[in-house]
Amino acid sequence: MMHKPEIRMCGEKKLVGMQIQTSMAEDNTVAMWQRFMPRRNEISNKVNELLYSVQVFTGGLELEEFTPKTVFEKWAGVEVSGFKEIPEGMHTFILPSGLYAVFNYKGPTSAFYEAAQYIYGSWLPESVYKLDDRPHFDVMGEKYLGPNNPESEEEIWIPVKLR
Repeated sequence: MMHKPEIRMCGEKKLVGMQIQTSMAEDNTVAMWQRFMPRRNEISNKVNELLYSVQVFTGGLELEEFTPKTVFEKWAGVEVSGFKEIPEGMHTFILPSGLYAVFNYKGPTSAFYEAAQYIYGSWLPESVYKLDDRPHFDVMGEKYLGPNNPESEEEIWIPVKLR
């Protein structure tokens, strides 16, 4: 069961990583992470060991219009202190600052749909917030044990603003 989120202000972050265009139906996120993970240590100026999974929805995320075939941009990356010496095949991304609802998620990726239903179907409509048109992202730290591990933990950051 998901708990209520912490509402946090997040400062701008510089990320370096890999990016794809994908959809829920044609999800090739795993392949991107499999390309990124062995190469993440080529990034010289990492701020920490946290991994960022970022979703950019063009024109925002209109839940009524979002379908499994909706195409969006997905990133696998790490935070860096600056954009120098970008490894070949990687790109830079600036995560804009703003207010986020931060949920702690524990469980396998396959069960994430239930968490998303709670976040977007229950918590958000009942809260004083609405979605903001900024990237959504997940942060995986040392408690992240892989996509299929039921004990795996990550933070889900949802961009919000007051209604």
